[in-house]
Amino acid sequence: MPIDAAAHRERTPLQRLLRPRTIAVAGGLEAAEVIRQCRQIGFAGEIWAIHPHRESIQGVRCVRSVAELPQAPDASFLAIPPQATLVMVAELAARGAGGAVCYASGFAEIGGEGVALQRQLVEAAGAMALLGPNCYGLINYLDGVALWPDRHGGERLTSGQRGVAILTQSGNIALNLTMQRRHLPVACMMALGNAASADFHHLIQALIADDRISAIGLHIEGLTDIAAFSVAAQAALARGVPIVALKTGASRLGAQLAASHTSALAGGDALYNALFDRLGIARVSDLGELLETLKLLHVGGSLTGRRVGALSCSGGEASLLADLGDAAGLEFPPLDASAQTRLHDVLGAKVPLGNPLDYHTYIWADVPALTECFAAMMAVPIDLALLVLDFPFHEGERPEGWDEALSAFVVARLRQPGRAAIVCTLPELMPRDQGRQLLAAGIAPLQGLREAVVAIRAAAWIGARQAAALSMPALLPPTPLNGGTMHPLDEAQAKRALAAYGLVVPLGRVLAAESLEDRIAQALVAADELGYPLVLKAVASDLAHKTEQGAVQLNLRDAVQVREAALALAAHPRWLIERMVTGGVAELIVGITRDAQFGQALTLGAGGVLVELMADSVTLLLPTSAAEIERALRRLRCFALLDGFRGRPRAPLDTVVGAVMAISRYAGAHADRLIELDVNPLVITPTSAVAVDALIREVSNSPDHPD
Repeated sequence: MPIDAAAHRERTPLQRLLRPRTIAVAGGLEAAEVIRQCRQIGFAGEIWAIHPHRESIQGVRCVRSVAELPQAPDASFLAIPPQATLVMVAELAARGAGGAVCYASGFAEIGGEGVALQRQLVEAAGAMALLGPNCYGLINYLDGVALWPDRHGGERLTSGQRGVAILTQSGNIALNLTMQRRHLPVACMMALGNAASADFHHLIQALIADDRISAIGLHIEGLTDIAAFSVAAQAALARGVPIVALKTGASRLGAQLAASHTSALAGGDALYNALFDRLGIARVSDLGELLETLKLLHVGGSLTGRRVGALSCSGGEASLLADLGDAAGLEFPPLDASAQTRLHDVLGAKVPLGNPLDYHTYIWADVPALTECFAAMMAVPIDLALLVLDFPFHEGERPEGWDEALSAFVVARLRQPGRAAIVCTLPELMPRDQGRQLLAAGIAPLQGLREAVVAIRAAAWIGARQAAALSMPALLPPTPLNGGTMHPLDEAQAKRALAAYGLVVPLGRVLAAESLEDRIAQALVAADELGYPLVLKAVASDLAHKTEQGAVQLNLRDAVQVREAALALAAHPRWLIERMVTGGVAELIVGITRDAQFGQALTLGAGGVLVELMADSVTLLLPTSAAEIERALRRLRCFALLDGFRGRPRAPLDTVVGAVMAISRYAGAHADRLIELDVNPLVITPTSAVAVDALIREVSNSPDHPD
């Protein structure tokens, strides 16, 4: 019976592609495989085949062209050459098709003519959803759809089940992930390929509309639309669908930024870290961590904190877990009096009580005793109860003793509701039956101690970050430069520009007399007016690193030292003399860089001449807030200096935050011309935050800029 085409069009093109009722395939071997996979996964709709010469593919009668199809298909899989793909996409779009997976390569990934061909492909698709090109396709395990030209290892989910969605830019990684044995219910697997039309943000928005999606995992090589991605990620967070990202590689900065210290700190990977941090996306470092984190999030969502109650029948396992957890920032709260009494009653006097708890094997296979032991730990104020339990390999026969421990843990959780997980020390030590039993009981079957610790930290981080991430202002597309020529500001000009936005700078004078003796005379007069101690510097728009070039003289305490310093700078025609900032408790770097994709980024870190060596920095994307700046400062190792290290005076944190906000305001007001900005150091005293040095590079169409 023909399907109502009008009913099809009530859904968006992307919805039709992801959950099709009709599928068309075009091509040879790959098209045949798609038909086989659709049948195997239980696709209930109609499948049509397009081929100019064949009579049938996998028993499906072929039509010769798109025009001969019974109606516009919801989804198409095109495994035909690039030029033929371009033609067929245009024909499908003209008929009102929902979307297409473009399998062929030879587009933008090869550069040159491929870029133009991909642009034509997007234009041909029009409003039709397009996955790819250079793309393996998608598998919808919820609805039984396999637009997929190969075997896969996933399983169809049954009615009422939920699962995670995984999006990757690599077809082979997608294929490998379908074969995971991590007991992770996968609802949807998608390979984006070149993501010419349907990109991460489009797919995230479509996925979070489906209540059956519990979490989303991303394998990202690069993002193209940061602003749109941020909107989609915040929408996911608002709907309670957590996102985990595995980002590989590093993006290139859009311009050469070698002049400042900041550009050495705020590289492409730091920008992705800033993006994920802003949006409450947990970042992991490998596929195992990705799967385990998604699994923990699938079973109950994010965690409310990092407090873990850990149990093991082995002291070695307990110690290993304690070491891994402590390094990851997990907390193992001490047992309260009630828990100690309950545990002592069930374990006896021979078992030392603590958290993590080695409960020994005295009660092994004693289900009531194990249940009471586990429930006592679960009653402690914790965010997750974690039992270490490795299962022996067995065929046909259930392992005696181990199942009793599992059953006792399940019963204890029923008695003492809360988040719970069982972890095996090695990924392969969690059998299929036990993994499924735990999932059905609402207990996460985590695999691998290290990966489990990462997953717990990530789930807790998302829980802690959610409210702040939702309140962040939307990221806008980067403001384009207004053209013009480069006009670096010298230090005096940069300080004057920043002071107009509220940044405190030292009292000073610019000395620019033509003769050396006149400049020295100016310096001596200025010294008397400003008061000692003083700093004398050469200033020029191309003089970025004055210390390395011997262009700065510090701690001048009388007229003799001022004259000597002036003679040392005789080769420089323009000087800046300033009151020296003393009594500093810390030095910070505050910088702004510009990226073609991310827009403006703010970097905070330990400052001074050793800034790159210290490598203690945090990057935020702009616009940001005072609360986020304070949070970033607290993440620095050097924050201890601001917080009264070893009895030294505390810094006025509000004043420090205010100084950084002033710099951010300047950057925002000059987004159409600012290339980079560098305040290093921002000297922090017990009463102030003073910009001791500053560098600004801008473009301008005005010959009079920057004065």
